[in-house]
Amino acid sequence: MSEEIFDVVDPNDQVIGQQSRSEVHRLGLRHRAIHLLVFNAKGELFLQKRSMKKDCFPGTWDSSVSGHVDTGEEYDACALREPREEIGLELAAVPERLFKIDACEATGQEFVGCTAASTKARSNSTPTNSPTAAGSRSKKSPIGSLRPPRILLLPSC
Repeated sequence: MSEEIFDVVDPNDQVIGQQSRSEVHRLGLRHRAIHLLVFNAKGELFLQKRSMKKDCFPGTWDSSVSGHVDTGEEYDACALREPREEIGLELAAVPERLFKIDACEATGQEFVGCTAASTKARSNSTPTNSPTAAGSRSKKSPIGSLRPPRILLLPSC
């Protein structure tokens, strides 16, 4: 499998080039990512625990879905692709845009598009990027049965 290629962006989030994932992270180049918060009908938030094999923040709790924006891809397209890839959730529409975080040291130089979706859907696949889901009894637990941890800390830039 070939290494992912990311768009490198300037301080205004405008594409200025492309670079491999490893080089972007090694050199601390600005790039793009999304985070999606998935809520069930009770308003409970689904969280994932990152794999210990991740190069950034291994083993930490994370948003429901997160991922890098692919080269040439827009934030909205990524917010539809990532939940399908990570938790098997097919969204019918682009998730609600909440806010965008500017690239900074605390985000690993990522511009982060933060979105949210509510669903009654169940996850239909084993997550590929995380071994654990908050409150889950198995890797295929339905989203509706998950309970979030009591505290979620977010970095500030």
